Amino acid sequence: MEKQMNYLDRNEFNFEPSQKVIDAIKNFNPKDLCFYTRIYDQGKKSVISVRLSEIYHIPEEQVLLTYGGEDMLKNAIHYFLMLGDNKKILIPEFSWWYYNRVASECGGTFEMYPLHELEDTFAYDVDEVIAYTNRIHPRMLLLASPNNPTGNCLTSEEIGCIMENIPSDTMVLIDEAYASFITTDTDYIAPLVNKYSNLIISRTLSKFYGLPGLRCGFGFIGTGHDQFLSYVNKYLGYNRFSEAVALAALDSDEHYRRVADDMEWGRQLYKKALGGLPGFKVYKSVANFILIKYPLEIKERLMEALKIQDYKIKFMGDKGLESCLRITLGRKEQTQTVVDTILRIVNGE
Repeated sequence: MEKQMNYLDRNEFNFEPSQKVIDAIKNFNPKDLCFYTRIYDQGKKSVISVRLSEIYHIPEEQVLLTYGGEDMLKNAIHYFLMLGDNKKILIPEFSWWYYNRVASECGGTFEMYPLHELEDTFAYDVDEVIAYTNRIHPRMLLLASPNNPTGNCLTSEEIGCIMENIPSDTMVLIDEAYASFITTDTDYIAPLVNKYSNLIISRTLSKFYGLPGLRCGFGFIGTGHDQFLSYVNKYLGYNRFSEAVALAALDSDEHYRRVADDMEWGRQLYKKALGGLPGFKVYKSVANFILIKYPLEIKERLMEALKIQDYKIKFMGDKGLESCLRITLGRKEQTQTVVDTILRIVNGE
């Protein structure tokens, strides 16, 4: 019998979908795909944007829907960097390489501002971010919260402070793809979006709701961007199968909160088992992955030991993070296997 690969390298979902999601898939009527949705006749984008408007208390017209969080980034960055002469975007150091590429695709340029390594975490220096933004005056400022791969986030107060003290013509895009694993608080989103017209907050069903294969991203934008909304919105509506599954996922918070609890168990196991070992540092994470510094001399042996067991984790190659592992928080038995394998290699077994 062929072994199944355990993918813990791309922050995917190693758990079961909720029963409501499974039922939505089983009960979907294929004949629905023979017709467009008619909700656009009501001036709405989708049943999903209507539901998100209700959940987040944001007007439906300010809800964005895209083909995954990746598409949200591409739409926003391409549009705003191609509008006018200012084509610069500020992105955080130690962040997703894709941000750079999206900017370059549309002739944009990027500059990095620092993320700072503290005792067991990485952190934004809010005053520094404000100073960088005012000095460079970019068309866009990108904030990742939580940030991939470092796992740190911004508080709502820190976001508000940044928004209050930077140029109002700098569009701020906050990538919150990895939000909700630690906190259930989303009440800060509506006040921020309502107050700052130059703000986009991007989320997705790929991470917390564990549906990366569904390719369903969503977000919220401040007022006054009718042209951008026209650019992003789909005149004839969205994938009706995806809508049915997405609605079920959004109605399954209890299931996904239990999954998040299992992930917290994993965070604590990594910290307890590896945090005190020579050459190791387990960074705090509020996402569905954890970043761990490890002794580089065990890299080849560890890669081989994991490969034999059909496990794949991320050996970082980014500048400044070459001695780090990023490991998706999977099921308890997966986490235990990775921990046991690392300990076995460290002990020379």
